[in-house]
Amino acid sequence: MIWDALGLQLGYNATLVTLGAAMLGMGAGATGTYLYLGKRALVSDAISHATLPGVVLGFIAMVVMGGEGRFLPGLMLGAALSAGLGLLAVTWLTARTRLHEDAAIGAVLSVFFGFGVVLLTVVQVMDTGRQAGLETFLLGATAGMLRNEALTIALGGAVILLLVRLLHRPMILVAFDPEYAVGQGMRLRAVDLAMMGLALGITVTGLKVVGLVLIVALLIIPPVAARFWSERAEIVVIIAGLIGGAAGYFGAALSATAPDLPTGPLIVLSAFVLFVLSLLLAPGRGVLAAALRHMRFQRRVHLRQGLLALASGQPVYEPLTLRLLRRAGFLRPDGVATDAGHAMAARARLDERRWQTLRSDPQFEAAAARYDGLTPLEEVLTADQIAALDRGLGLAGLR
Repeated sequence: MIWDALGLQLGYNATLVTLGAAMLGMGAGATGTYLYLGKRALVSDAISHATLPGVVLGFIAMVVMGGEGRFLPGLMLGAALSAGLGLLAVTWLTARTRLHEDAAIGAVLSVFFGFGVVLLTVVQVMDTGRQAGLETFLLGATAGMLRNEALTIALGGAVILLLVRLLHRPMILVAFDPEYAVGQGMRLRAVDLAMMGLALGITVTGLKVVGLVLIVALLIIPPVAARFWSERAEIVVIIAGLIGGAAGYFGAALSATAPDLPTGPLIVLSAFVLFVLSLLLAPGRGVLAAALRHMRFQRRVHLRQGLLALASGQPVYEPLTLRLLRRAGFLRPDGVATDAGHAMAARARLDERRWQTLRSDPQFEAAAARYDGLTPLEEVLTADQIAALDRGLGLAGLR
């Protein structure tokens, strides 16, 4: 069953929902990158929680007007208006009071969400409200999702991806260096509102799939995971989009096999699995890569210390050092240094003497800052600099 879901073999509607969730995840991951890099992650939390009153009021308004209360575009419009009001409240409190942004976010988040829960409770006692299924907007649910709803979600994700591509440069500049962006003639407030607008769009679009409680995770986990894979902002945006898309795909596919489970938690758990894999396996900043670098560094230190011990005629007792010297062909099994070992030991000792001079001579200050004490000096200094060091040691002409 699971493999059928992952292979899009569970029918047309399930396939459409899964692809729509993947498109939503791509848009969320790419959009969330700018919030993450600009240290504005909590803003998305306020936006998501502020949507609940709008969803319920939108339902009530459509019922009062004699329409279908569960009409998704209408509910999304109500959510957008409510979230926009919440975003304006956060902006106003931050600009006009002494509250910091995090305190303003906490106030708006709790008030709007509390009001939404009260409204949701009231709606549940209405005859039309009992069957509304509005509680699915809390954690997301794709079971029974209509074709038009899935298309709306996929289209929303695609539009947001397009806007991210068009607004990438101003948003990345504002996220990293707002003062430089202003110096380049960019309107800081307009770019900031555009960034918040994209976050609002993703939040409203993803209500049905991920739910308002967990949509913030889909905005933040993918860029955090992507940050392990690259130092370049544009690459991080692409990888975050791919991770978000994969999380949406796997989460929605798994949800299709277990309709009783809410979709939002499965998507977030899928994103968390991808985050853990990134944390462990990323080649530059992953845990395993860091452990391998540390292990290689330790081995270089042991080998260098072993060579210095051979150069000074001292015995080597450390098992790892002995093993490394023997593996490199510098030491025989009986503990006697080979010809290659003697040559490398003499070179290590010479480098050590050069290093002592390097650290104490102001003319080599820049080179000393780059040298780690393990790399052969020929890879750090020019031939002229090494000749100058050797003259200071009385070793002119020695190579």
